[in-house]
Amino acid sequence: MPHLRPYVSAVVRPIPITTREERVEELDRAGHNPFNLPADKVSIDLLSDSGTGAVSVDQQAWAQRGDERYAGAESFFRYREALREVVPYEHLLPVHQGRAAERVLFSALLGEGRISLSNTHFDTTRANVERLGAEARDLPSPELFDLDGEHPFKGDIDVSALRQVLDGPDGERVGQILMTITNNGGGGQPVSMANLKEVSALARERGVPLILDAARFAENAWLVIRREPGYQDKTPLEVAREAFELADGAVASLKKDGLSPEGAFIGLNDAELADRCEVDIIATEGFRTYGGLTGSTLEQLAQGLREVVTPAYLADREHEAAYLADRAHQAGVDTVRPAGLHGVYLNAGRLLPHLPPARFPGHALACALYREGGIRCAELGSLYLGTLDDNAELTSPAPFELVRLALPRRVYDHSHLEYVGEILAEIAKNPESVPGYRITENPPILRHFRCRTAPLS
Repeated sequence: MPHLRPYVSAVVRPIPITTREERVEELDRAGHNPFNLPADKVSIDLLSDSGTGAVSVDQQAWAQRGDERYAGAESFFRYREALREVVPYEHLLPVHQGRAAERVLFSALLGEGRISLSNTHFDTTRANVERLGAEARDLPSPELFDLDGEHPFKGDIDVSALRQVLDGPDGERVGQILMTITNNGGGGQPVSMANLKEVSALARERGVPLILDAARFAENAWLVIRREPGYQDKTPLEVAREAFELADGAVASLKKDGLSPEGAFIGLNDAELADRCEVDIIATEGFRTYGGLTGSTLEQLAQGLREVVTPAYLADREHEAAYLADRAHQAGVDTVRPAGLHGVYLNAGRLLPHLPPARFPGHALACALYREGGIRCAELGSLYLGTLDDNAELTSPAPFELVRLALPRRVYDHSHLEYVGEILAEIAKNPESVPGYRITENPPILRHFRCRTAPLS
């Protein structure tokens, strides 16, 4: 049956069209870091799916009902009611974005010398753990390292490794188990319900809090329905609720599956822990019934939470990611398989074998995509994950050299994704022409957001 997108465009924004010469100049000004590029010089922006989606007419309509009173506003109660349909926790605290939710909750669970175990900590999540003097330790599934394999749940945590840590000399230092769904740092791969159930039982047996990093809870639920036996007849809402019920709490940026430019939440059942988080929120974010968000945003989020669990929307999201992955393969560029929903991850190391990890092939491909086609995206390789010495030279590379093409929700159509494939094909015709890079400015924390680099001849 032909695929029909379940929406049409109601408002449009012009796309900047630039020349190659202009893009070369912009890259030089930006220190060859895509994060430093001005958005009005970017034609196709696949840097992030966080807060970059299109809101619906219903979300815009509900935003007009925004109640901006400081405490106990009607908008908060409508938001909490919609959130509780998905997230069955007693205490639901709004905050302005996911990083704030991480900061508040981690400050209550972790501290100097503590350990956070995860299937994969993403960049800012790791920073929020480490700034507390704690250790962020990843225990990804062994299947994750087979980029070409079709294992359906590469985002799982390695339960054997998890049990070994909990039962070993470091077990008493573990402050939380953090399951990221879907596993963004691991190629956007989903986590199975079987894995979540096993981790949940182990966490409760050992008395360690299990927390979901649930920014893409609906997308993970959809991939469970599509791939895990026994869930084919479930709804995304039912699967998402089951996942939340298996955990002791959750943090989630709602700039992803909340379909909003802003917003997040902390969800907990533990009253004492929730009270500690609430005090922090009041001191740093805003009162407990708005958490730094406007009433209009709370209304948009409430409607977005209803729309995101719609099967037609999620099926379209899956279709778009698969379409972009197919375009990349036709261009001769391998991707992490199978495709997830929120992005397509290119295997830059394989495309650019002439560049060793120390010359940052993922970063090189990201810069080439902008230079040749005005496409902005993010490197997830040795620039992001590698260890550098005092001279900004790579001493320990990342496991893989990847580039993430993140898909903003309800923004680009097939013509835009075809264009991305065409630019990839042009680069793949002569990959040896893509230069390597060196770092010229190396910030000590969150390097990839703020560094400057230069191409090597």
